[in-house]
Amino acid sequence: MDIKHNELIEKVRRLIEAVIFDLDGVIVSTDEYHYQAWQKLADDENIYFDRVINERLRGVGRMGCLEIILERATRDYTTEEKKELADRKNKYYRESLDKLSPADILPGVMEWLQTLKTKKIPAAIGSSSKNTGIILDRIELTDCFNVIISGNDVKKSKPDPEIFLLAAERLKVDPCRCLVVEDAVSGVEAGIAAGMKVLAVGYAREDKRAHMSAADLSKISFDELIQKEQKTKLKSNPD
Repeated sequence: MDIKHNELIEKVRRLIEAVIFDLDGVIVSTDEYHYQAWQKLADDENIYFDRVINERLRGVGRMGCLEIILERATRDYTTEEKKELADRKNKYYRESLDKLSPADILPGVMEWLQTLKTKKIPAAIGSSSKNTGIILDRIELTDCFNVIISGNDVKKSKPDPEIFLLAAERLKVDPCRCLVVEDAVSGVEAGIAAGMKVLAVGYAREDKRAHMSAADLSKISFDELIQKEQKTKLKSNPD
């Protein structure tokens, strides 16, 4: 290998200097808890709601989800009433979080976090959920992340890139050197808008805009991801 080739390999190694994880669907799954809470609220208000409609809520902030559900309401709601509905749903949801434990951590997550720790690569959470802190405490992962950004820290939800850009800023890492791990299409869009590499998992793995995809984090290790990126870069720069 010549000097230029070695320099390219080193550049690829430094391509990812931080990893920003979405929370729900990537680190832990609380999908069913969300669904049950929205279903209970919809039943309270006599609004039709089912799992098909629930799919539209993925990656959307609480008020955005509420607006989707209220599309089928038979009356208009005031701003104050909407706030009360959102708070009630969150109450239902938070009550269910008492069931969460480290056993609910999704496959591959602990291996990724250990690898990043060994390589001294900082990890962050970038989640639209305002319950991020509670969830991380329940699954005992709070101390595993250098930075935690939740819906309480930003004004705009995904697909706006604000969450990821703020995470990069607090990590003190250039956005172009960050990897986002997302399971929602809106999150993939947000990561791309932030100028970051995106690994799509779960429901988002069919999104062609993502740079890489896998069923979950157990299907691709961080080292395998870097190796794939190295091969791609080396093929595009054969000299």
